[in-house]
Amino acid sequence: MHRVVALVRPAQSTFELGCAAEVFGTRRPGLPPRYTFGVCAERPGPITTRAGYAMLVTEGLAALERADTVVVPGWLPVQEPPSPALVQALRRAHERGARVVAICTGAFALAHAGLLDGRRATTHWQRADELAARFPDVDVDADVLYVDDGDVATSAGAGAGIDLCLHLVRADQGAGYAAHVARSMVMPPHREGGQLQYSAPPRAGQIDGSLAPLLEWAAARLGEPLSVEDLAARAGVSARTLARRFTDQLGVGPGQWLLAQRIAAAQELLESSDLPLDAVAQRVGLSSATNLRRRFLRALGTTPGAYRRTFRAEPQAPPRGGRGIGIPDDVPVRGLP
Repeated sequence: MHRVVALVRPAQSTFELGCAAEVFGTRRPGLPPRYTFGVCAERPGPITTRAGYAMLVTEGLAALERADTVVVPGWLPVQEPPSPALVQALRRAHERGARVVAICTGAFALAHAGLLDGRRATTHWQRADELAARFPDVDVDADVLYVDDGDVATSAGAGAGIDLCLHLVRADQGAGYAAHVARSMVMPPHREGGQLQYSAPPRAGQIDGSLAPLLEWAAARLGEPLSVEDLAARAGVSARTLARRFTDQLGVGPGQWLLAQRIAAAQELLESSDLPLDAVAQRVGLSSATNLRRRFLRALGTTPGAYRRTFRAEPQAPPRGGRGIGIPDDVPVRGLP
């Protein structure tokens, strides 16, 4: 039996804890148990949660000495370092061979403890820049759903904690066992793409009066074949001057900004309409479904069809005589009238 212990603290996020508890701690009919699951705290007793209730935790840090996997299910506020006793307990568990896992902001606890130094790691996309800035020795990947670095693993936002836990079960027990767990949870054994598909579309930050009218003008003409030269001519400056202004105010060049706006516009159309991919591509200035797929995959780590299936605001039944239920809209169907 593989012993999993979650380290909790006030005020504990119940969802992050629930990710690990559901995957590792639930007994399932027809599936032999391979894990035991427990919870510990630096100070045992009533532990407040962010859900408005307290839970009673009876075990202290000594429980980490018996764990095969230690899970840190979130760490808020992220600026607050763990106590010396907690850092020592985490390091000691890792040094003796326990796998240490962080869900969402739990990566900050591991980073404070030095367990992510020189390693690739991830956290919620809203916190990734802060993790990278606070801990420059950590190689932060803001896109992936999780990073498995063997004896240390981290997940992106809270829901990605389930992805990571299922991945660890698959690594420990095999794909068949993990698939059984996933089916019982009504979850896919593996999700497509990274977490950037779930992040908010990019928005301009501090924009002075010289650039704002140009951005508004360009955003209203995404379907036209705009180039950097067109933007520079509209602004009445050279392409080099325009590039410098974009970099100073937005942190990216005009070509990158324009592409990001087109992808964001495509995301909105995929969520809110049933337009074919070619029509979406043409409306946002990406010319073809092939180009849309290529740009979408590079920027968000998933395909337009997969994105639409995930985020469609109002799923609609296929028209009579049209595509069948469950057939992705980005997959050609032959033989239909």
